[in-house]
Amino acid sequence: MKYFKYILLVGIGIMFHSCDDEFLNPIPESAIVVDAFFATDADVLAGVIGIYDAVQGVNENTETNITRSNRGIQFEYMLSEMRTDNTRTATLEGTKADFHRYRVDPNNIQSEDMYQSMYEVISRANNVLNFIDVADASNQASYAAEAKFLRAYAYFKLVRLFGDVPLVTGVVGPTETDILFTRVSTAQIYTQIVSDLREGVSNLDNTYKSRASKAAAQGLLAKVLMTQPNPNYSEAQQLCAAIVNSGEFSLQEDFNDVFYNELNDEIIFAIQYDLGNSLESQSFSSEFTATVRQGREDGHNMVNDNLIAVFSSLGGNRTETSYWNTGTWTEVAKFLPEGSDITVSPPTYGPSPRDAGNDAIILRYADVLLMHAEAILAGGASTNDGAAIGSYMEVRVRAGFDATADRPTTLTKDALLDERRVELAFENQRFYDLLRFGVADPILGAHAAEMGYTSYSARQLLLPIPAREINLSGGQLSQNPGY
Repeated sequence: MKYFKYILLVGIGIMFHSCDDEFLNPIPESAIVVDAFFATDADVLAGVIGIYDAVQGVNENTETNITRSNRGIQFEYMLSEMRTDNTRTATLEGTKADFHRYRVDPNNIQSEDMYQSMYEVISRANNVLNFIDVADASNQASYAAEAKFLRAYAYFKLVRLFGDVPLVTGVVGPTETDILFTRVSTAQIYTQIVSDLREGVSNLDNTYKSRASKAAAQGLLAKVLMTQPNPNYSEAQQLCAAIVNSGEFSLQEDFNDVFYNELNDEIIFAIQYDLGNSLESQSFSSEFTATVRQGREDGHNMVNDNLIAVFSSLGGNRTETSYWNTGTWTEVAKFLPEGSDITVSPPTYGPSPRDAGNDAIILRYADVLLMHAEAILAGGASTNDGAAIGSYMEVRVRAGFDATADRPTTLTKDALLDERRVELAFENQRFYDLLRFGVADPILGAHAAEMGYTSYSARQLLLPIPAREINLSGGQLSQNPGY
């Protein structure tokens, strides 16, 4: 990450054997202190930064071993976007092609890696919290809030992808199997996530966009409150309104600038990468190429005709930035490797497409505006509320729609979901949106039938607990139904 790498050089070597296979293992190993000792405030800060490094993940081009590599969020598009009606792979070869066809099994490497990676984030957060008293008194609250924000972020990924999972909130030893291998109810996981994020709201400010902030905690908490088993739409609305009323964020006039003018006024929280730096770059941008292949196993996240049809009526000026047709495939254009030029034939993808520096956008202001409308809708089929329609229209007007002529008198749940689909396409939001809106099974079932994906069933809304984890637990860790 561009900002963090300089801090990491100072202190991270004291604490983490970050290239050590043992440290990069999932539970149980990653839940244990591994030569990580903090003696000063600077050590604790470096530990906090180290959590982001785990979120960032290891570039697949740098470390090609397909097991135990901890890709962080770099594989998330497979587990989210490609399990929806938005995208698919260009071929049917390999385990990466199993996601769009709903054929993921407990031995899937990419699913296992996501599980491991999120527990790596949790482990590092817990280790920081274990030494929080070492930090200067004036920094303890903010460091703790930052670590808990990232722990909540990781658990929010896990609970939506895998359901009930082990809840580890402290540094534990290998014999504490009841903690390491007991799956805790989804409701209990959400209780912990909410508690952690509330601390972020109370103890963080908006200094950073590439680190946890008050607004990031508010926005993530709003999404959590609307996703949890008993949604709290009222508080979610208040949290979104607080971000809007802060005046600290605004939509970019040019939609393209959201993705190619990094850390702009629309960005609330992003994970940064550094072009050409093998230790700080990402490889997913190159994997989205197919006609002029750039990635190791490229041809992923190809755009479905279903989504193209929605863009034709609802995309507005977002379309050109979102995807492009190569003549053979329709490829994602939001995250073209830096230096790409798709106007020439053949297209070029910059100096280091496999070591791309494009940021991964986690939360931006347009998402918050649409969540604000969603919170006011409160699970209903429609609303006439002017504030909800106003937030919805603010996003649409930026896309080129008319503020008066295109303003609806009633905002429907379906219209809001469609707007989220085109605005946030390829940003790993669609799968989670379908879950939150309560329509994942009918929409994905219809999509699977249309595409001939005969393996789909509602059980696959949850991924399997990785077989390796179950084996490590000696069978104590249970499997999701149907796997």
